[in-house]
Amino acid sequence: MAKGETKRYYPTPALEKGLDILELFAGTPAGLTVSEVARSLNRTVSEIFRMLLCLEQRGYLAQSANKERYHLTLRLFRLAQEHPPTKRVVTEALPIMHTLAHELRQSCHLGVLDGGHVVILAQVDSPESTGFYVKVGSKVDLMHAATGHVILAHQTADACERAIDEWARETKKKKPADLDEHLAKIRARGYERRASYEVSGVVNISFPVINSQGNAVAGLTIPYVKRLEDPLSMTEIIAALRKSSRQISEALGALPPLVNPVLPKKPRAKAQK
Repeated sequence: MAKGETKRYYPTPALEKGLDILELFAGTPAGLTVSEVARSLNRTVSEIFRMLLCLEQRGYLAQSANKERYHLTLRLFRLAQEHPPTKRVVTEALPIMHTLAHELRQSCHLGVLDGGHVVILAQVDSPESTGFYVKVGSKVDLMHAATGHVILAHQTADACERAIDEWARETKKKKPADLDEHLAKIRARGYERRASYEVSGVVNISFPVINSQGNAVAGLTIPYVKRLEDPLSMTEIIAALRKSSRQISEALGALPPLVNPVLPKKPRAKAQK
């Protein structure tokens, strides 16, 4: 190692083992037995058992009723929500989202980027008996989410590229050939509107939530379901969603848009004598 060069990696086997276990459980909703975890991570049953016992005592894992399997608790999700920036976004957004859902009779949700996915931080049900809902805490592939696309379209070029690179590493897929063109259209329009990637009959309408630097930190989305006697037009839905996203953005420090700005008057030309 060259003089003055700092070693950037210090092995921490116990920490790495614990993180490997949490990441394994995060991708296995049905839970795992001790032997399944040991086999998946190429570890001994005894060392895995000690780690699972520690994680259970700390509240990150819980045992099933028959004591045969472990599953991930919501502790990690609660910790993420307690992170100050995340907590503030949810705190500011929820009252506005409740008003929006009541006004439009549609559900709405708030999502953020997390690696190659969009994670739903908050969701408000429609007051109607029918509708489409997305569960809080659920994860959606970044390339299959209107929320994700509207966030990417309103980020800096570097931040956008980093998010796409992370998605490519996680999914082992190539960047869609038409993605840049698609994001440019969203940026020009100011929002995303397209049929759901996963559910027929649902149109996702998504606006960015902007911070004080002018970059998207979240996406506010309505999974629009057309009812036979719905009195509101699509234009009215979009206008209300735009207004709500601006309200949340301004609560986070974004500058309000200029409305009919006063331009300096041009000096009058002197009359020729």
